[in-house]
Formats: sequence, C-alpha cells, structure tokens
Amino acid sequence: QVQLVESGGGLVQAGGSLRLSCAASRSIFSIHAMGWYRQVPGNQRELVAALGSGGVINYADSVKGRFTISRDNAKNTVYLQMSSLKAEDTGVYYCNAKIWSVNMLRDYWGQGTQVTVSS
Repeated sequence: QVQLVESGGGLVQAGGSLRLSCAASRSIFSIHAMGWYRQVPGNQRELVAALGSGGVINYADSVKGRFTISRDNAKNTVYLQMSSLKAEDTGVYYCNAKIWSVNMLRDYWGQGTQVTVSS
C-alpha cells in the first residue's frame, strides 16, 4: 500500500509554468510505475505522463515537449514540471502508483490537485 499526496496546483496564465509534486508514504524505488492523470468534468481520467521503475517514460501527445515527469527516490516524490501551459491543460491532476500485489497490479490514487490555466 501507499498514500499519495499531491501539491503544487493553482491558477496560472496561459504560457506559464507550474510544478506538481506527489509525495509517497513509502519508498517509490520498487513501485512498478508512477504517473500523473488529468480529469475534467464529464470526461474520464486520462494519462498525462508515466514513469516506470525501469526508467521508461510515456507522455500524452498533447503534452509532449511541454511537460516533464521526474522522480526523486531519496524524497519518495514524483514531479510533473508543466511549461507553456494552455487552457486545455486545465483539470484536476491525480498522482497514480501501480504496485504489484499477489500477481496483480493495483492502482493507488492521491486526492488530486486543481490546475487552472486562464487564457
């Protein structure tokens, strides 16, 4: 199990930057994958960026070249650096951890942090 706490959201103008942080309650070194998802009202939660334990990184096409996901194992924290923000980046951003449990991958979620980009 793991508890995840996001921070860093807020209101920013288009073209600006924000850095989201996700602090985990345990070591993230052996977690299968950690990532960030975004949800807007009426839509499903969608993947923004994910970082696997082996270093593999995936980004949604809409954020490639603008967002960077990274991790600090010593601080048990995953970051999402968001630059050149657009109005369509607005949403609630959730931190996710995928952890193996009895031969199954289980999802754990933070409470979410709101990001609002004004145009």
